[in-house]
Formats: sequence, C-alpha cells, structure tokens
Amino acid sequence: MTGQYEIVVNTYEAGETGSYTLSWREATADEFKLAEAERLNQQVIQLYQAGKYAEAIPLAEQILQIRRQVLGQEHPLVATSLNNLALLYESQGRYAEAEPLYRQALEMVKRLLGQEHPDVAQSLNNLAALYQSQGRYAEAEPLYRQALEMYKRLLGQEHPQVATSLNNLAALYQSQGRYAEAEPLYRQALEMYKR
Repeated sequence: MTGQYEIVVNTYEAGETGSYTLSWREATADEFKLAEAERLNQQVIQLYQAGKYAEAIPLAEQILQIRRQVLGQEHPLVATSLNNLALLYESQGRYAEAEPLYRQALEMVKRLLGQEHPDVAQSLNNLAALYQSQGRYAEAEPLYRQALEMYKRLLGQEHPQVATSLNNLAALYQSQGRYAEAEPLYRQALEMYKR
C-alpha cells in the first residue's frame, strides 16, 4: 500500500554492525488474495469469540477456498482452515460436517509435517474433543492420550500444552464419572500452570 513506513533493524548481539540493502516489489495477485484471507481470518476469530458462529462460517469457507486456490490442496494453511471450519461446525452442533474436516486436517498435517509434529497432536486433540462432545468417549480417550504423549515428547514435560492436554483428558474422565482418574490429572495440570 502507498504510505510511509518505518523499518527498524536490530542486531542479534549488542554492538554488532552490518550493512543492509532494502528492496521492494509489487505484491502479486496471489499475495493480495492471501492477505485478504488473513484479514478474513481475523474477522472469523472475532466472530468466534463473540459466539457468532453462523456469521463466521461463510468467511471461514471463503478463507479455505482462497487458500486452496492459491496454495493448492496440500498446504499447512489449508489444514488450518479445515480445522477452523470444523471447529465452527462443532460449535453449532453440526458434528457430521465437522468430523470429516477434522479427519482431513489430521491426515494432511501428518503427510505435510510428519507423524511427530505438534500440529498432529493438536489435530488429534481437536478430533478427540469432537468425539467427547458427542459422548463418544471410547473413541476420544486414545486420541487424547496420543496427543498428550506427543506433546510430552516434542515439547517437554513442563510445556503449557502438556498441562492443557492433561486437563483435556481429566475433563473426559470427569464427564464419564471417572473422578478418581480425573482428579490427579487436574491437580497435575494446575501445578504445571502455576509453575
């Protein structure tokens, strides 16, 4: 966009110096489309946070369409869009529409990022949460457990995402009336959050 811009360059270590060359070019049509998708994504986040799922869904569908068109069918941002749209469907109780999108996103991140990646754990968690919402506890539990173990391996035992994953598993147990199993997980997650 036309306007004034300020560019700040900082060195990695104090006292370092260097020389820099600044160049620019016009954005391509695809870059403009992706920027529009990101702008729409910010709107979707605001609408989701406001509980306006019905208003967010057409925008999320548009984002998915733009990203597929520009980036192709196999791209991490396409997987993110699938997850986001599935979450909106799930929020409306449209489970039959959400599940295939969550499954597509999970398979895509496995292919694109490998079996051992935090995004795979997040996708497992998303699918588990959907199953929990439907009362499909036996299907949710192994996915929550798998996500928890992946987070521990990939991010370390003390990562906040591990605490969140412990909390998710505890909530599943609580919803099943398995209080003796839920309580220690809630306590462990709480202690981790405090640290």
